[in-house]
Amino acid sequence: MEKTKLLAIGLIWLILFFIGAVIWRYAVAPARDEAAREARRREEKAKIDATSGGLPYEHEISLALDSFTGYAILRSKRFEQLLRQREIKLNLVDDQANYPARLAGLRDGNYQMAAFTIDALIKASAESGQMPATIVCLIDETRGADAMVAYKDAIRNVDDLNHEQTRFVLTPDSPSETLARVVISNFSLERLADAPFVPAEDPADVVRQYQRSPKNTRQVFVLWQPYVSQLLKNDNLHVVVDSSRFTGYIVDCLVADRDFLVKSPDVVQQVVECYFTALYEYRLPEQMLQLIKTDAGGTAKLDDRAATQLFDGIAWKNTQDNFAHFGMSPHQPVQHIADMIENITSVLHRTGAIAADPTSGQPNRLYFDGVLRNLLHADFHPGSEREQVSPQPELIKLDDQQWQQLVPVGTLAVPNLVFARGADRLDARSQGILDELINQLKTWPSYYVTIRGNAALRGDMEANRRLARQRALAVQEYLTTHGISPDRVRAIGADPSGSTSVSFILGQVPY
Repeated sequence: MEKTKLLAIGLIWLILFFIGAVIWRYAVAPARDEAAREARRREEKAKIDATSGGLPYEHEISLALDSFTGYAILRSKRFEQLLRQREIKLNLVDDQANYPARLAGLRDGNYQMAAFTIDALIKASAESGQMPATIVCLIDETRGADAMVAYKDAIRNVDDLNHEQTRFVLTPDSPSETLARVVISNFSLERLADAPFVPAEDPADVVRQYQRSPKNTRQVFVLWQPYVSQLLKNDNLHVVVDSSRFTGYIVDCLVADRDFLVKSPDVVQQVVECYFTALYEYRLPEQMLQLIKTDAGGTAKLDDRAATQLFDGIAWKNTQDNFAHFGMSPHQPVQHIADMIENITSVLHRTGAIAADPTSGQPNRLYFDGVLRNLLHADFHPGSEREQVSPQPELIKLDDQQWQQLVPVGTLAVPNLVFARGADRLDARSQGILDELINQLKTWPSYYVTIRGNAALRGDMEANRRLARQRALAVQEYLTTHGISPDRVRAIGADPSGSTSVSFILGQVPY
């Protein structure tokens, strides 16, 4: 019995010893070793600090962005050099276009500034329920770099998209998705499926899905250059619509963390000044083309043709462009940034991308004009030659034959105008609808507009035809007296169909 007891005691001590050894090996010893390593690191750091010189920087900022070509200036050596001259160290962080993470990084103080498309900023702000960043200037606008490509025989124009089998193959949370949403929101496409998007990993995956698709599919491939040109090598395909046809929807901007902006407004202003100066130094096409090719060197080699396609699809915003967009050059016919934000928010909301407007109807909460206003008051110019506001597209005046030869693009989504029976007078509700249409037409400056009137079937048919035209003419007069060029619009009367509605068809001159 005594022997058994001694054996049990010995076993217990053995177990306790084993437990102690495990604790020592996996807890005590590592902690002691880590403490020793930390002491050595502190000692080493103290030596380094004692024998190091001062940094040539007074400020350090981290700026989040992705590989989009429009951000080439931000990645340029010249921009970095200009900041260094002002004792500002720049750390660029490529987050692979993870916009929610980018906004969270600003909110948490990991980034002080970032590049965003305005739509991505609105969407990320709506999803997070916070607006930690504010726009301080515009960088560029997509002008044709993104496009919808489809089979000619299946989808001739935007109106042909109006089908329950139409599907948009695109990269989610990209400018291509924005392009699709802009088209869906602006045109009469009520027959589209509730979920018409087919997600792709990236534009290369869109190309792969096209390669697997049957001929004359109703799939629409939405992607950007140089992948657009890759698809167009097939003569059976064509561009249904691209981002050169509208304005103010796919716009890139530079934002600042609000806390950083409040604490260090002079640093934000210097970053903006250096950006505009670097942009000015790359203002000539050959300089920008070379920068584009250099910028793409780390990811994909661009030949001259591909670089030119990218260059042609992006409109960079210089200092004067920014003054105009922020309302500091009131006589310049460009969109105000507040209108851009409202229009983009409306598109995102109407197409279900966001549940609510993060600005609560106050677009000025998403931008800050103080930096640009300071530059204007200081008479800032980035170079010796004065910059000009970029010219806006203008449509030539057409004769009757040319109007008849216009190629229909699509029918705008406009609520029905109300006319009294047998009358062509616009009531207050109809005038409000037309005011919205005027704003809509200004975002599609590259298309002509045919205004088609209608009338009832009862009574004298010839009189009804005249009434249909008179209603179209009344609408035309309202549009042209409220800012739409008379050269863009033409009123016609359709054969009466029993409706009092007026339709608006966008058209383009045949190539």
